[in-house]
Amino acid sequence: MLRNRIYTALGLAALTLLTIFVAPLWLFGCVFAVAASIGAYEWAAFSGLVSRAQRLMYVAGGIVLGILLQFQQTLWQDFVLVLCLTWLVGFVTLLGHPRFSDMYRNRWIVGALGWVLMLGAWVCLMSIVQLDNGKLWLCWMFVLTTATDVGAFFVGRAYGEKALAPKLSPGKTREGALGGIGLAQVICVSVLLSTEALPLYEAIGLTLTMSIISIFGDLFESLLKRVSGVKDSGDILPGHGGVLDRIDSIIAVLPFLLWSLA
Repeated sequence: MLRNRIYTALGLAALTLLTIFVAPLWLFGCVFAVAASIGAYEWAAFSGLVSRAQRLMYVAGGIVLGILLQFQQTLWQDFVLVLCLTWLVGFVTLLGHPRFSDMYRNRWIVGALGWVLMLGAWVCLMSIVQLDNGKLWLCWMFVLTTATDVGAFFVGRAYGEKALAPKLSPGKTREGALGGIGLAQVICVSVLLSTEALPLYEAIGLTLTMSIISIFGDLFESLLKRVSGVKDSGDILPGHGGVLDRIDSIIAVLPFLLWSLA
C-alpha cells in the first residue's frame, strides 16, 4: 500500500512538473481540464448520480460551463472572489458539523458546488501560471500540499492519539496535522526565503495559512463522503484512491493563493 502510494505520488509529481514547466499554455490547460473533469466525475457521486451515464452528463455540463467561462475571462477575478467566499462558507459548515451539514444532502446544491469548485480550480491554475513567477508559485503550492499531507500521514501514524475531526475522519489526528504544518513550514518557508520571494514573517504567515486551508480542504471531502454515504471517491490512483483524494487540498488552496498573489 505504502509502496504504491509512493510510486503514484512520484509519477504524478513528474507529470505535474512537466506540465507546468514544459507544456505550452494550451496543453497546460488541457491537462488540468482533464484532471478537473475526472474530479467532477467522482464528485457526481456526492450528489447522488450513480450511473456512468449520469456522471458523464454531469461532466459534460461542467465542460460546457468551462467553455463559456473561457470566453468571459474579464469575469475571472470576480469568480475567484466568489470561490474564496464559497470555500469560507464550506469551512464554517465543516466546523459546525453536523449542525449545518444537511444542506449537503441536497443533490442540486452539491452538484452546483462541484461545478463551481472544479471550474474555479482550473481558472485559478490558468491565472497563476500566467503571473510573474507563476510557474514557480504553482510548484511551491504543490510542494506545500504534498508536504502537509505527507507530514500528517507519517507523524499521525507514529504519534497520533487525539482525533482531529472524529465525526468526519477518525483516522486524522491533531498530532498529524501539526506534523504536516511543521513539515510544510520547514520546506516551503525555506524555499521562499532562499528565493527572496517573501520576507520571513510573510513567508511563515502565507505557508501557515495555506497549510491550514489544505487540511480543511481534505476534511471537506471527508464531510461530503460522510453526508452522502460514499466511502471512496474513486480508485484510479493506486495507493491514493480517486483523483479527488489527491486534489481535495489543492482545489481549496488555489483560490486563496491566487488572491494572495494578485
